[in-house]
Amino acid sequence: MPSPKKLDLIPEELRRWLAEELRDRGFADILAVTEALNFRLQEEGLEVRVGKTAVGDFSKALKDQREAFAIAETLLSDMDIEQEGELHKVLMQMIATSAIQMINAVRAKDGHLDPKDLMSLGRMLKDLMSSAGMREKLLADERARIVRETREQAEAEMAEALEVTAKQAGLDNAMLDRLRKGVLGLRS
Repeated sequence: MPSPKKLDLIPEELRRWLAEELRDRGFADILAVTEALNFRLQEEGLEVRVGKTAVGDFSKALKDQREAFAIAETLLSDMDIEQEGELHKVLMQMIATSAIQMINAVRAKDGHLDPKDLMSLGRMLKDLMSSAGMREKLLADERARIVRETREQAEAEMAEALEVTAKQAGLDNAMLDRLRKGVLGLRS
């Protein structure tokens, strides 16, 4: 099993600081960020020094992740809820395929799955399933809204037609109210 990456050995708080610092600097200025990180590590009394390559790789991963999120947001904003459901299905298939490929690769080497990788896959599946559940709720809410608006429009049209017909027939307001309540179930 390979030794852990140095960035995995630093406290979570410093990893968050590093991510924010890289974002603030536009994922550049790796050397200065690395020096600042190592200074913070020294201040914390930790005997870990992180190299600029590790910080550069971390910066690239963060930048790639941000770009992927931006692309996904653009894709999803142009989709309606039904199309988004199809995308969820494709993403689930991709994650399942990745899991199978990971397991097969480990088997081929007679190795063991890294718990971090399994946790990451599990988290992705959980998040995707949660997102799919929210999408289904949004879809159901949208359908209910359409039904409600259609019903309200039909009721308004019926009430208007009833009123026009009642006035043409010479009915008074009391009779019109009785018709609204009795026939249409509408309130005056």
